[in-house]
This record gives sequence, C-alpha cells and structure tokens, in this order.
Amino acid sequence: MSVTSIAVIGAGLAGAATAWQLARRGHEVTVLERSEPANHWGSSHGSARIFRYAYPDPLYTRLVVEARAGWDELERDGGASLITPAGAIDHGDERDPEGLARVLGEAGVAHELLSAAQARERWDGIAFSGPAVWHEAAGVIDAEGAVRTMLRLATDAGAVVRRDWPVAAVSRRDAGYRVVSATGEAVEAAQVVVAAGGWLPDLLGGLGLGPDVLRGFPPLEVRQEQAFHFPYRDGASDWPTIIHKTASMQVYALPGGRDADFRGQKVAEYNGGPTIPSAAWHDREIDATRQERVVAYVREHLPGLVPEPYAETTCLFTNTPDEDFVIDRVDGITILSPCSGHGAKFAPLIGEYAARLVEGGEVPERFRPLSVHGGRVHA
Repeated sequence: MSVTSIAVIGAGLAGAATAWQLARRGHEVTVLERSEPANHWGSSHGSARIFRYAYPDPLYTRLVVEARAGWDELERDGGASLITPAGAIDHGDERDPEGLARVLGEAGVAHELLSAAQARERWDGIAFSGPAVWHEAAGVIDAEGAVRTMLRLATDAGAVVRRDWPVAAVSRRDAGYRVVSATGEAVEAAQVVVAAGGWLPDLLGGLGLGPDVLRGFPPLEVRQEQAFHFPYRDGASDWPTIIHKTASMQVYALPGGRDADFRGQKVAEYNGGPTIPSAAWHDREIDATRQERVVAYVREHLPGLVPEPYAETTCLFTNTPDEDFVIDRVDGITILSPCSGHGAKFAPLIGEYAARLVEGGEVPERFRPLSVHGGRVHA
C-alpha cells in the first residue's frame, strides 16, 4: 500500500490537467489510470477535438477565453503545439448565428456574420442555406498530445502515474481516504479527485458520498459516439471546424488530425451514438444505420468531401441533462465529470478549478450541484 496527499482517478484530459495543476503547486500527486492515459476506451484519445469560442451561453464563451490562456501556458511550458488553427463556422436553422455573433462580440472574440452567399463564396465545399458566423481563433486540439504533455509536466514536478490500476472503490480512512483497485491494491490519500469520465456511473456509488449527495447528482447518460473521416475532394485541406444544427440533426466536423493521416474531415452527429450504461460497455463497434445517416448528411451538406468514409472511430460522451459540467467537492472528494461531450477545450481550466477546490477555493456555483445537497466543506 502506498500513501499520497492527493489521488487522481483517471488520466484523460481532466485528470491529466488536474495532476499538472496540483503538482506544479507543490502537492504530492498520484494518478491512478485503469489502463493507459488517453486510451481508446475513453473520451480523450486521438488528435482531433474542436477548440471553439461560439456558445449560445455567454458563460461558456467567457470560460473558453480563460481556458485559452491555460492552453498557451501548457504549450509554452511543455514545448508542444497542441492547438492547430482552423477557424470555425456555425450555421443552420437551429444554431442561431446572429445570437452567437452577439455572444462573441460581448466576449471580445473577433468574428464575422456572413450571409449564405458570402459563406458559399468563401467555402464552396460546404452547403449553406442561411447565415453563418465565422471566428478565426478556433482550431483543433491534439487531445492525446495534451494528455501526454500535462502528465509529463506533472511527473517532472514530482507526480506519480500508475497505469493498469482500475479503481473499484473509495472509502474513509482515518483523516483521509483509502482507494482500492479491482485487484486489491490500495492507496491512501488525504484527498481524492475523481476524473473517471464514462466510468463514473459504475464508480459513483462506491465513493462513500452518502445518499443526500447522490440524490443531488444529475442523471448521467453515456453515449458511444460514432465519427467518420471523409477525404477532401481534389486534395483541398484548408477546411474549418463546423457546427451545423437543424431541427432534425446536429453535426460537428473538423480536420481529422494525424490519426486520420490529415487527409480528410472528421464528421459526426452530435449525441448520435447509442446509449450505453457506462464505459465498461464500450465495444468500439460502428452502427451501420448511424454510419449511413452521416454519409447521407455529407452527400447533401458537404459537397467538398467524397461521401465515402476512409476511417472511423468511436468516442464516449458522458452527459448531464443540461450539458453543464459537474466540478464539485464534498469533504475531501472532488468530482470532475461529466463534461457532456464539449469539455476538451476547457481542460487546463478544469484542472485549475480542481486545484482550487482541493485547496479550499471557489469555482462557478453553476458547476457545483453536490454542494447544495452535501454541504460545502472548506479545507
């Protein structure tokens, strides 16, 4: 059995960011990862996640501005390029480009509101039926590269990463906690940070949080998202990231990254994958009906792509009903999950928020549903 000040459960983006932020503050940190950091069974693998500022909710746009400063610091300290510039287009009857433009303007994010004709002239590989909002500061996050960079910085500052260490339960132990693995190993810690992503539904009842706190936890939905890579016609590659929302379908698309040979656009229906009980049920299987639905979308709305996928992948989205994050602390347990499919861009800020909670500080009340039920305890 080993002893540490803070045990971090999970080495995806949220867990790695937390380890980085805590270790650089001088905390003794042990990361407990059930397999490998950024593994393909979770939510943080691969090299292509969207970094964007456009949200209908001004809070999230403001937080992206804060998160960007953290990404800049991570790239500088880690000596790595983790966000590739691409810009972003938002359009569709249900996306409200005009409203998004107002939010971007209020946050000081440079943008353009374009008519359908203007957008078509600029991006002839995308079909536009109405206005679109463009902001150049968006890009593509190398998720796996970010995890590895944050963990490298964390270990350089003294953190320990334990692989193949699936957590089974957490219980009170004297003034702290005892974390037990599925194989019977144990780690004792003064505090625990849970960043388990899609495994949280299985783990939540074993954290010893108490019935009142558990009643306050929002219902969780885990989806096995289905993403497909489509080749660019004529070798074109200067595509933006895209969010297109209509009454019948919401799609996101982005340049595919190194894991798809940089030769196509990654396209997926948002929350279009099957619902599963937890990450333990993730089989990485592609559903043929859902694939055909995305292919049909590409054929109609993205004429600049060949509507024949050359690669495919699955990824987990763990959602709350309102898609808000849970970043909260009850006694000595801090929970950073779920991120509802849009948390990658906030990773450095989520790590910062976790460090604040561990040290007894504050984060936005909106992300703290457990404190209302469980009672906030300051360090």
